[in-house]
Parts: sequence; structure tokens; C-alpha cells
Amino acid sequence: MSITKETIIGELVANDYRAASVFKKYKLDFCCQGNRTIGEACELKSVDANALVSDLIATTQNVEAGAIDFQTWPLDLLADYIQKKHHRYVEEKSLEIKPYLDKICRVHGQHHPELFEINEHFTATAGELAMHMKKEELILFPFIKKMEKAKQEGTGLEMPPFGSVQNPIDMMMHEHTTEGERFRKIEELTNNYNPPAEACNTYRVTFALLKEFEADLHLHIHLENNILFPKAIEMEKTFR
Repeated sequence: MSITKETIIGELVANDYRAASVFKKYKLDFCCQGNRTIGEACELKSVDANALVSDLIATTQNVEAGAIDFQTWPLDLLADYIQKKHHRYVEEKSLEIKPYLDKICRVHGQHHPELFEINEHFTATAGELAMHMKKEELILFPFIKKMEKAKQEGTGLEMPPFGSVQNPIDMMMHEHTTEGERFRKIEELTNNYNPPAEACNTYRVTFALLKEFEADLHLHIHLENNILFPKAIEMEKTFR
């Protein structure tokens, strides 16, 4: 895939996830706002588009053996993968991180009041993502799997009560944007997940877990926004 200023960010990352690290380096959103061109995103953030394109080409030019090509996966498999890997990760890590945040707020909050705001944002994210994922698991993903089954078997498809798959997808993407913005605030409040020099081990572990959580969330949202959802929308059109 050739890379220019006109390349759509989400399509590039869907084609080669190594590009995500470059967008992260330049602080450009590749998941929630992946529908923009490289040129548009660079202009909004005052980033040198030529330097970014060169960096992207250098990063993606070598063939990477063993890389997962999610683009070729059937949609039922991709939906199952997202649920079993990323949804479970959110559920497990939310329970792990929250007690750590509570503890460092108690111990260090007097001298680092930003910890209370970080805790508040993360608690909101954990709660909202729990509801968000249930909507996907109970409503959106089952319909996507029905479409894939109908496609494989060559049968018709009963349209869902929500009208079109575009409707729940629009809602999910809006919620993705909300959580992406919330984690951008956490990233700022944690100084890019760099704890202060005097931080104890619990403080450092908490920031490391938050950084890991954000990275997983970015991949999670990318797989949905840039691969699963567009393909589901296109597949539905074949039944109408």
C-alpha cells in the first residue's frame, strides 16, 4: 500500500498495524478518528506531514513474518476474537487497576491531587466500557455473526429490529470517541505515564498498567472502527 498525504489513516493501520506506533509517536489518533487523511490530521495538529509520511514508509516497508492479517478474517471470527481477547482484557484489568488507583490516591493524593482526577476518569471509563461491551455482545456482534453465516450458506437474512447495522455501529463509534478522549486526559494527567521521581513501586506499577490499558484499548477500537464495522456495513448491503 502506497503512503501519501491523501492516505486514510484508519485504512493504513488496518492494512499494517505497525503504522500505529508512528501515529502514536506524533500524537495523532488512528482509531477513533481514523477516517481522516494523513494531510488533514497533520494540519489540525501542526505536524510535518512529509516527515510523518517518511517515517511511516520506513516503518512499514519491511515484510514482517507472522503478522496477523485481520483484514482477511471472516467477521464472525473477528467479532469472537475481539470479545474473547479485548473485552476480557478490559474486564480483568479494570478490576486490577482500580484498587491500585485507590491506594495511591490515599497515600500520595495530598501531594499529587491529579491522582484523584485520574482515578475519576478511569472509574468512568471502566463503567462505560462495561455497558458498551455488553451492547456489542448482546446486540451488534450476534447480528454480524448472523450475516456472516447467511453469507457462507447463501441464505437470506432477516433484518434486525434496529433497522440497519449502521445504527448500532454509529452509537458504538460515538462511545469509542468518548473513551478515547477520556484516556487522552489520563495520559496528560500522568505526564505520558511517567511517575514522579519519588514514586513508590505501587505508583509505578499503576502507571504502567494504565499505559498498557490504553494501548490495548487503541488496538481494540481500531479493530472495530477500521475493520469490523466497515466490513459489516458493506456486507449488509449485499442482503438488501
